[in-house]
Amino acid sequence: MLVLHHHLQDFCLEVSRMSYYDELVKWKGFDFEGYFNSVTDGEILKSIEKDKLSVYDYLNLLSPRAKNHIEKMAQRAHKLTRQYFGNVIGLYLPIYVSNYCTSNCIYCGFSKKNHIVRRHMKFEEIEREAKEIAKSGIENILLLTGEAKGLVDKEYLKGGIDVLKKYFSSVSIEVMPLDEEDYRYLAKDGLDGLTVYQETYDEKRYAEVHLSGEKRDFKYRLDTPERGAKAGLRTIGIGALLGLGNIRSDAFKTGLHLKYLIDNYPNSEFSISFPRVNEAEGNLKDSYAVDDITFVQIILANRIFQPTAGITLSTRESAYMRDNLLQLGITKFSAGSKTEVGGYSHENESTAQFDITDNRSVEEIVEAIRKRGLEPKYKDWETLL
Repeated sequence: MLVLHHHLQDFCLEVSRMSYYDELVKWKGFDFEGYFNSVTDGEILKSIEKDKLSVYDYLNLLSPRAKNHIEKMAQRAHKLTRQYFGNVIGLYLPIYVSNYCTSNCIYCGFSKKNHIVRRHMKFEEIEREAKEIAKSGIENILLLTGEAKGLVDKEYLKGGIDVLKKYFSSVSIEVMPLDEEDYRYLAKDGLDGLTVYQETYDEKRYAEVHLSGEKRDFKYRLDTPERGAKAGLRTIGIGALLGLGNIRSDAFKTGLHLKYLIDNYPNSEFSISFPRVNEAEGNLKDSYAVDDITFVQIILANRIFQPTAGITLSTRESAYMRDNLLQLGITKFSAGSKTEVGGYSHENESTAQFDITDNRSVEEIVEAIRKRGLEPKYKDWETLL
């Protein structure tokens, strides 16, 4: 009996040590180009119609050849979205409270190397921003900071969450990766969720675009969604910044990450996003071009592959692109976004993290959603008493 107990302990310890990284390394050296060249139209059409897709079906839908069947993919994605999400589009707003950063990332406007106007909000300043944002009626807020270890810590985040909870029903964060106990600490204070982008799933390319700072730790960042799930966070968003690395490889590995999380952490809701590289301070020169058709294909492939997972589309995309994707898989929309600290109250504005393409107000975006027969949802969930 004692031996069995030790075996059970060892098994549980081994499970706790597993991470998506173990899955990721299995695909190291995989010949994506060779696989894509071998995919047939018949295989793609079968993958589109399947109720439960394998990872190879997902690859089929990401293949260049699948562009020939983009209309069928769109029809399938539309049907699945309405089946699982109805006509609802969730709305949220980001609030940037600090743009100091101790990491040097060549694609980011907040990068340590950039000579920009920096701001770090005090809690009373956060409250002024919150009051301004609350006028929109949106009750889902995403708190963002640069990755400045020492300046932005769990106590600062706790203070910010305390302020925001007075005005919004759901508060999530997009900040530097934290330890599991830190997420537990913030969850007890009312934190609802987190968003973390791996940026690129190519470990070599990751090192090339993250030159210094805490963000260079590829695996620690990769494991962040799992730490959040173990800490009991309700919603967790992941994604890749399309254009940093090989486009189809990054899209595949992001979707695979989503599948891993859904399969292993059933108590959290997971969503995915694929922002494209946009202009920022210190412009990224050696990025991969992501054309519109490929971008739409990636969105459609993910909806068909994981029909119950949310897909978020940010204001990096144009109004035209965002409006047309509303019917094809998107479930969550940012509206009236500002990416500079103090952007809503217009007090001592700072440099933005990236350029916004869709500059419409919340009212204009709500109108665009309703014109397409959809219903904007200002509040994500109700607390059951």
